[in-house]
Order: sequence, then structure tokens, then C-alpha cells
Amino acid sequence: MREALARFIEYLESELRASPHTVRAYTGDIDDFIRGFEHRRGREPTPDDFDQRALRGHLAALHTGRGVVGRASASSVARKLSALRSFGEFMRREGLVRDNEAALVRRPKQRRPLPVALPVEDITAIIDGPGHRPGVYGARDRAVLEVLYGAGLRVSECVSLDLADLRWHGEALELRVRGGKGGKDRIAPIGTRGAAALRRYLQQRGALLKPNPDEASRDALFLNRRGRRLGDRSVRELVYRRCQGTGARARVGPHGLRHSFATHLLESGCDLRSIQSMLGHASLSTTERYTHLDLGRVTEVYERTHPRARGRELLRELGELPGADE
Repeated sequence: MREALARFIEYLESELRASPHTVRAYTGDIDDFIRGFEHRRGREPTPDDFDQRALRGHLAALHTGRGVVGRASASSVARKLSALRSFGEFMRREGLVRDNEAALVRRPKQRRPLPVALPVEDITAIIDGPGHRPGVYGARDRAVLEVLYGAGLRVSECVSLDLADLRWHGEALELRVRGGKGGKDRIAPIGTRGAAALRRYLQQRGALLKPNPDEASRDALFLNRRGRRLGDRSVRELVYRRCQGTGARARVGPHGLRHSFATHLLESGCDLRSIQSMLGHASLSTTERYTHLDLGRVTEVYERTHPRARGRELLRELGELPGADE
């Protein structure tokens, strides 16, 4: 089965053009199954061992924490099952197994907590507030934050930007976002403040370049202190640090800025289809999850916009609605 896994990894990289993060995650999840099987049975599994009994045993060990990996949450188990299903489908197409029995295993029930969206004033403090480092690092950090919130990019999409991905139209700017989920490219607009922050950073970017940089670093938009492409871990630490330093109401990561982007657009009247396009979601249901509104907000919009609701408010003002004096 390890030989089949090696072929599957090659398929992910060469044909699906999956991101390095996806390849690492799938490799680890499938390797966990192989190691768990070896621990229980005392031998390496073959493709014939990829059946419902072995798969359910592996997931049960993950749930109880009795396997070689340790206890996993329901969401982690569901993610690992998705990787195993993809691997099983690959082996079925390659003729290594007759059926993909992983597709017959039920996903564990899990609660999906709603992501946290920060209010606009917190976002403003994170991007524009005091405490930024001086010089090129501060200019870079502001530009990164503007791209995460101003264009709603995933952290992997942000750090993958190259200089050639910036499309200027006078003062306006669009970003070519490459290799999103599913390997799909898209065009993301960014506001005038974000464009201005990127211009300021680009004027100072040369200070981060090192002699004889590799080609990937030479083309990268955001560079670290070593002159190489900025990593997603550094960006996460930046967002956490700014949340803490500005007293934000919640400590969010880069994805929290992406969710805030979508939520603020929806609250300002942007339609879901446009938000879906900007976020690069394949399914509208995913966008709906990212752009939830609480009941108080819905009621406020209803009272402000529905003609019958405005009529009740007018009657109250005129004192003609029963109970208006209470």
C-alpha cells in the first residue's frame, strides 16, 4: 500500500496540482491508516486490506485515542476520512481495488462552529493602528493585512502572490489569485487603501532582496528578512500579534480577516453570488456559512427596509398603534 500511496502523491502533485499543504495533509492521513493497520495486524496492509472493517477500526481508534496517532476530534476524523476516500477512489481507478469501500463509511457527526468576524473598528485598528514596525517591515505587514482583508484571500493565496499577479489599472488594482482550492485561478479586486499600501511596500521591497536570490524569491511579492518568500506561519503570527496589540475583541488568524471581509460585504448589501466569486468558493452553501448574520442584524434590516415594518414604526410615532404609550 505504501507503493500505491507514492503513486497517489505523484497524482496529486502532477495531475491535480494540489497545494503542498494538501499533499502533506493527505500523505499524513493515509500514512496514519497504514501505521495503525501495522500496529493492529503486525504487517503492512495491501490494497485488498482497504475495506470497511479496517477503515472503521482505524476511525474508531482515532476517536478513542487507542491507536498510534492519538485521540482526534470529530472534525479531524472527518478530514482524515475524506483523504482516505480520495485515496480509495484513486486505487479503484488504477485497478488496485474493485470498489472504493471508504465511500461507504459514514462521516462522524460534528458541530460546525461559525467563524468569528471582527467589527470594522477592530479591523481598522489592526491595519492602521499604532504598533507597526518601522521601515520596510511595517510597510510589508500593512500590505499583507490589506490583502488578507481587502481582497479576502486565504493565507496560502496571499503568500503565493508574485509581482506579475498585480494588475494595475491606473490607481485601481486587481490581484490574480493562483492555485486556490481545486487549483482554480480567479481575479480579486482590492480597494484603494489596499492598492496604496502595496505601492508603499513596493517602493521599499528592494531592501529585502538579497544577492543572487532564487527564482521563486525574485518573483515573490512578499519577502521575509532572508529575502525569501514570506511563509504562512509568519503571516499567522503577524495577525495574532496585531489582534493582541490592538485589543481586538477576538484573537483571530488570517482566516478571521477573510471571514470579516465576507461578513462586512454582506452587511453592506453585497449579494451572495458576488461574494462567492470574490472568495473563490465552488459552492454557494460554503459562502452562506462564511457570511452568517445574527438574528438581531436580520431584524434590524427587516425593520428598516420592509414597507409593512416601516408602517408599524410610523403608527407608533403617530400614537395610533395600540400600546404605543407603553
